[in-house]
Amino acid sequence: MSLGDLISIHPTELKFPFELRKQSSCSMQLTNKTEKYVAFKVKTTNPKKYCVRPNSGVVLPGSSCNVTVTMQAQKEAPPEQCRDKFLIQSVVAPDGATNKDITPEMFNKEAGRVMGEFKLRVFYIPANPPSPVPEGSEEGTPPRASLHENGNQNFEDVSRSLEETNEKSSEAWSAISKLTDEKSSALQQNQRLRQELELMRKDISKSRAGGFSLSFVVLVGLLGVLIGYLVNRA
Repeated sequence: MSLGDLISIHPTELKFPFELRKQSSCSMQLTNKTEKYVAFKVKTTNPKKYCVRPNSGVVLPGSSCNVTVTMQAQKEAPPEQCRDKFLIQSVVAPDGATNKDITPEMFNKEAGRVMGEFKLRVFYIPANPPSPVPEGSEEGTPPRASLHENGNQNFEDVSRSLEETNEKSSEAWSAISKLTDEKSSALQQNQRLRQELELMRKDISKSRAGGFSLSFVVLVGLLGVLIGYLVNRA
């Protein structure tokens, strides 16, 4: 792709391997197609997102210059279609010009000045694209067999885990049931002891009440014998 027949650029698209929170870079090569010194300048629609090194320079006649574009680490996934673009401007420079001689005025469009411009689109590609799955192994065994074996192994592991979980649940329920029975038995025994204690208290009260009545009867009897003795003597 020519830029006003001054320089050519390769590639003509910028493809960045995209990965969240990581920088990504791609390069392009500018080749001077003329026998003159050519100055170039790289611009972008999103300068805060990209860093271009070098973003301007001088390409000697018949030589090339590599330009590296670095995309800053992104915190969010990009849209499906990136709208960022780059513009490369080129213009004939004085013989013997260096990078220090480049000025913004050199890229102003004036009558009679030969200037080339080319726009590059930006594309994002996966940083680690998935490798294609082979249809068969070297020995002719289809990989689906290994997938089937892995599926069976995973199923067995899940079943074993479920069985262990069920056993642990059964043990836990048995322990809870045993504790519940022991608690109920303890409550019943406590109630029985309370009832026996209450009966003992009633028996003691009755015994005390009966002792006082017997003493009174004996006293009355003794008084009656004494009175009868005295009456007989009189």
